[in-house]
Amino acid sequence: MSKIAKAIKAFGLILKHPYLLNHVLNDEEVKKRELLKKYDFPQGLPVVDITDLFPDFQQVVDPYAYLSGATMPTDIALLKSLALKLNVHAYFEIGTWRGESVANVAAVVPDCVTLNLSHEDIVKLTGSADYANLHAHFSKKISNVRHIYGDSKCFDFTPFARQFDMVFIDGDHHYETVKSDSASVLQLLNNEDSVIVWHDYAYDPEKIRWSVFKGILDGIPSQLHHRLVHVSNTMCAVLLPESVMKMLETKHLKPYEKPSHYFEVALTAKH
Repeated sequence: MSKIAKAIKAFGLILKHPYLLNHVLNDEEVKKRELLKKYDFPQGLPVVDITDLFPDFQQVVDPYAYLSGATMPTDIALLKSLALKLNVHAYFEIGTWRGESVANVAAVVPDCVTLNLSHEDIVKLTGSADYANLHAHFSKKISNVRHIYGDSKCFDFTPFARQFDMVFIDGDHHYETVKSDSASVLQLLNNEDSVIVWHDYAYDPEKIRWSVFKGILDGIPSQLHHRLVHVSNTMCAVLLPESVMKMLETKHLKPYEKPSHYFEVALTAKH
């Protein structure tokens, strides 16, 4: 089929099913082109080697379910390591899921808050009570974790203003929500040394998720962009304090690069 024939067919399908236009507009290559017209990040964020950020990197991730939709163990280890390195006392996250990330952070941070859709809203959205029941499975009984409920796109964050040293954004990963969440959490930061971590900046540690990346860049002021990095071996983007940035070297993301280090993984099943 020629390109013209394909174009005519595609146009006909969009006229017949207008919702298909959303898939075109949200295509990763489209978002990448939109981003590069506005920002000078052709290779994504500068990459910080995780062993430069944490020279003695060693962390225990517990609990961890190894089930669908889970954050990578290195992502959770990054959260715990940042909390310890930056002496974090208060942590806020958007997107609880099974509660693995906040349960891990709660082991090293005294005050943790996690925001998620309510059980009723999840059932209404997904039609699955089983899926809704899994939320906060690992965190709901932890005494220093507060569970709050609402849609982050319209949630009133003002009561939590300037209370948190670290924020983790891991909710809806569509562009508009990432942009909204990124803008909203700025008011939560305690001071200029507070940190923001975005999950799913990348599909995997070597493949950028351009729609999320654009949401991050559009959501925070441009004068903060120089503090954004991608931590190697994770799917996370991080807004680091100036004091930390000055001590780090960065490089461009290079897929299929020979590993400069590796990890020892010890697995123990618990019930």
